[in-house]
Amino acid sequence: MHHLKDTEIIDWDDGQYAGKALKLGAGVQGFEAIEVARREGLTIVTGECPTVGLAGAYTQGGGHSALSSVFGLAADNALSFDVVTPSGELVTASSSENQDLYWALSGGGGGVFGVVVSMVVRAHPDAKVSGARFAVAIPSNQSELLYDVVDAFHAALPDIVDAGIMVIYFFGPGFFQVAALTAYDKKREETEQILAPFSTSLARLGIELEVAYTEFSSYADHYDHYWGPLPSGNIQVGTDLFGGRLLPRQVLPDFAPTTRKLVELGVVFIGVGLDVSPFGKNNTNAVLPQWRDSIVQVSLTLPWDFEAPFEEMVALQDRITDEVQPVIEAVTPGAGAYMNEADFQQPDWQETFFGENYPELLRIKNNLDPEGLLYAVAGVGSESWKVDDHGRMCRSFSCERRRA
Repeated sequence: MHHLKDTEIIDWDDGQYAGKALKLGAGVQGFEAIEVARREGLTIVTGECPTVGLAGAYTQGGGHSALSSVFGLAADNALSFDVVTPSGELVTASSSENQDLYWALSGGGGGVFGVVVSMVVRAHPDAKVSGARFAVAIPSNQSELLYDVVDAFHAALPDIVDAGIMVIYFFGPGFFQVAALTAYDKKREETEQILAPFSTSLARLGIELEVAYTEFSSYADHYDHYWGPLPSGNIQVGTDLFGGRLLPRQVLPDFAPTTRKLVELGVVFIGVGLDVSPFGKNNTNAVLPQWRDSIVQVSLTLPWDFEAPFEEMVALQDRITDEVQPVIEAVTPGAGAYMNEADFQQPDWQETFFGENYPELLRIKNNLDPEGLLYAVAGVGSESWKVDDHGRMCRSFSCERRRA
């Protein structure tokens, strides 16, 4: 799949979207799609990690982007898929043909409905993009100050994302930082004004906020500045253990006690602040519906230690499952989680990752793949299988029969 690198800018009109689009092979990665689009004065919704492929679980799992507050999730931008079904047939899935498969592939989870070999996504006009990053160091003798800073940022966040901005921020014991703020089609001065209320709040706490602002003439240049150098980028993968949760907008004002509990557990909170509520209307795709009411996609991480015994890392992941996740779940009942950045051991994964869409996704899965050829951990239909400690799989009912 990695070598399926064909790209083509095309005109598209299916009655629901009319405009430029990018057709891309399943091996095309984010940095490649951004460059193809840039040459034509366009831009594409991709992941923050530039090496992530677009046609796989990124788009099929939903896919957030620095442009999501303006253009939605990756799944909201999918126009069609060329797919090899489990029966070996090559078909096209779109809003006008094989609609069930198109719906499922647009946010219903990767790797279980078919093998996507190419897809078509919306292409948007390129524009100037302003940005910002900053960090607040918390003195060791003023540890309580961290909670005031986080509360101030969360108070400012609704107005920030409502201005069409997406922001990635981190906090943990002793620090708070905004790693990247993306303001599509906004001048630097506009971004400064949007952040001014937060800056004023910090001034009241005795903190002078020093922000590094930028403005670029194209999204590609902005992207390279914050997530480059391309092609590899600056996001490390495989270095952390994950939990995750979607944070509903209505929960944010009362989140302060949970902030404290999470910091005291020693986790790093990674927040993706965004607003995708205007997209995916009328159940046009299988994106977890709770995305539309959320203001932050939360990842809760603990570091992977490559020198430690494997068993210790397993125990640390169990700690996320058993101790960390319940803390945030207690204040976000029914909120769900982004399946691509969550706890793979999530006990109620059907509800958490797929919500009310799960019965229909399972029906489509069973219709397309009655033999269960395609499998993914916590993917649609995976409850039909058991995996032992050595990685061997067997049907759940046959495993139970063997134990009897």
